[in-house]
Amino acid sequence: MSIDIANETDYGTEQGVDAEELVGVARYVLGEMGIHPMAELSILLVDTAAMEQLHIQWMDEPGPTDVLSFPMDELRPARAEDDNEPVPGLLGDVVLCPEVAEKQAKDAGHSTADELRLLTTHGILHLLGYDHAEPDEEAEMFGLQKQLLRGWKARSGAR
Repeated sequence: MSIDIANETDYGTEQGVDAEELVGVARYVLGEMGIHPMAELSILLVDTAAMEQLHIQWMDEPGPTDVLSFPMDELRPARAEDDNEPVPGLLGDVVLCPEVAEKQAKDAGHSTADELRLLTTHGILHLLGYDHAEPDEEAEMFGLQKQLLRGWKARSGAR
């Protein structure tokens, strides 16, 4: 699985941005979702100004946001035993804003690293076609997100 990550912010490990860990989270999520091992994903960390610009340009919404997902090829997770074999392709881009994540983490009572792991998982699920516009979609997506993060933590030994 090819996962490229670029950090265009001043946030580093001291501020909760561990690029290697985020790649590990992404690799785990894609594997658990049955995505082909040759699929490609890009993760980009940007500052609030860049995120605000993307948010306005693509969502027509003011202000920065925490995560944006830009799907490329329409890759879907294997959801049943009889699904066709997954195919390789370019999954898309997940754009994260550590500064917004830091603020949300404080409000939620957990670390910036925890928030960035959650947002990485959330962004990937959007790339795979999950959404949370309707209550039933939200329950499915957020439940899966929680399950994936628990699984990753158990496997990695993270707190």
